[in-house]
Amino acid sequence: MAELAGVSLATASRALAGRDGVSDKVAEHVRQVANQLGYVANMHARTLAGGSTSTVGLIVHEIGDPYFSEIASGVIRVAGERDLMVQICHSGRDPEKEFRQIQTIIAHRAGIIIVAGSGYCDPRLQARSKAALSAFQASGGRVSVIGRHHLTADAVLPDNEAAGRSAAEHLLSLGHRRIAVVSGPDSLTTVEDRLAGIAGAIQRGGLTWSDIPVIPTHFTRDSGLLATEQILRDHPETTAIIALTDAMAIGVLSALRAHGIAVPDQISVVGLDDVSVAADLAPSLTTVRLPMAAMGELALAMALKPPSQRPRRKSTGHQLVVRDSTGPVPAGLSPGPAPVDRARVSGASAGGR
Repeated sequence: MAELAGVSLATASRALAGRDGVSDKVAEHVRQVANQLGYVANMHARTLAGGSTSTVGLIVHEIGDPYFSEIASGVIRVAGERDLMVQICHSGRDPEKEFRQIQTIIAHRAGIIIVAGSGYCDPRLQARSKAALSAFQASGGRVSVIGRHHLTADAVLPDNEAAGRSAAEHLLSLGHRRIAVVSGPDSLTTVEDRLAGIAGAIQRGGLTWSDIPVIPTHFTRDSGLLATEQILRDHPETTAIIALTDAMAIGVLSALRAHGIAVPDQISVVGLDDVSVAADLAPSLTTVRLPMAAMGELALAMALKPPSQRPRRKSTGHQLVVRDSTGPVPAGLSPGPAPVDRARVSGASAGGR
């Protein structure tokens, strides 16, 4: 930051701290450059440069979502082993709020920042966060991310595309052709990736992706319920529903139960993530497991390592977990408009990749 402002480190430090010895004109210039970079003075910069810290800042999209609470549990477990404190913030999938939280965490002297949750398809939406995190790393801080495509940091990358593909292949292998998808906000890379996996499987199965109803909504139980109401109203021929998250799948099951629709005898349901309650639902939820707690553990473990020349990338595994919410196409119903090449969807129950 000092280099970009054209001043010494000492002058930049005095300007940002509001101390004497810097002209008003220079101080204002330094503050403008710092604001453009998203830079916030870190009181523990010297400690960080030495590699020791006591606070981890964790930013998640929605702490009430089981996906993020399980990630947080993994971060907290590793932090506890290292005598670190975890400060958790929730951004609500608002890029501007996320940027402000990054600034606040830095100002609160955190030594490590972990940003968990989908990135944005438009990299401009997280440009300020990217600049702030880069400045933080330049000052000696450590950063890792989970599920982010455009942030320059060590990254844990969930197998979102493969998970979507596995969910669709499972339904195709059961003979389903009339499949609907409860999707999420199209601004998120997680949605883009999971839909890409589903679309690829659908097309390889001999169906046309444009014929598949895709209902965009939010990653919540209530949104899944409302999307299912729309599917039942507008696409009554549907025999299977894929929800992009288990939270939405819970809403799907609730809506079907309210309408007296038997699962899976009339409609099969698949989720993604395998949150802890998925096995305890009635019927238990078929889903694709992502190792959420392990993702949190790995993200903090990566941040605790010495920085590397290039950001490290770690992909997760995935596993299709077949439970009671999926079954064959109901007897007597037409499977759909096109045959499926079974050979091309073989191995649908395979887990890792």
